[in-house]
Amino acid sequence: MLQDINEISDGKIYGVHDMVRVGCSDCEGCHSCCEQMGDTVLVDPYDCKRLETELGMGFEQLMQSCVGLHVEEGLIVPHLKMQEQTDTCVFLNEAGRCSIHAYRPGICRLFPLGRIYEEQGVSYFLQSGACERGKTKIKVEKWLDTPQLKRYQQFLAEWHSLKKNMQEYLSRLNTEDEKKTVCMMFLQIFFFHPYDSGRDFYEEWEERSILKPQLAISREVLENPARHKLENKSDV
Repeated sequence: MLQDINEISDGKIYGVHDMVRVGCSDCEGCHSCCEQMGDTVLVDPYDCKRLETELGMGFEQLMQSCVGLHVEEGLIVPHLKMQEQTDTCVFLNEAGRCSIHAYRPGICRLFPLGRIYEEQGVSYFLQSGACERGKTKIKVEKWLDTPQLKRYQQFLAEWHSLKKNMQEYLSRLNTEDEKKTVCMMFLQIFFFHPYDSGRDFYEEWEERSILKPQLAISREVLENPARHKLENKSDV
């Protein structure tokens, strides 16, 4: 793992209290990281709730405007869309600035850092050549600019683990109907079911994650996938 990281980074591992050279003068005059990103700007449940709350939209409405779905190792997951004409993020405004900067997804807050998921938690590395403007040093926790950072990192580790478990579970299913049924349940639990803007996200996350969708697939559901058909909401 560390050898792979060394090939794409400065070879250092950073914690939230470390200084890292990512300062970019507020990205003035540059939005390279907001274009030609394909389906790589992933949206997790934390991002989903923030977007729903700030934009006043449910997840289905987000999918009609700014969120798409794609398959990641067998699991259907959401991402921010790029504009078809310009191949830039749908939230990049005419001035070349992010129109949702205050509640942008975690992937956007992270860049040009990357995450490492280990047993002891989440750590970070600086991606080589990802942003040529990163010249000044700034503390990682300030760069991430996320409230309750310790709890957020715990959530990230839990979400990463849950996704990996789901992907492993899906790899053992025999038919495409079974896989679509499981993905539908996953999306319903963590995205389509509305978040309550008046509640703490982590309380809602704990309630939903307890459902353990990879273990909660009933025999009745798998034997009757047509009754739980995943609607074709994206080209996946």
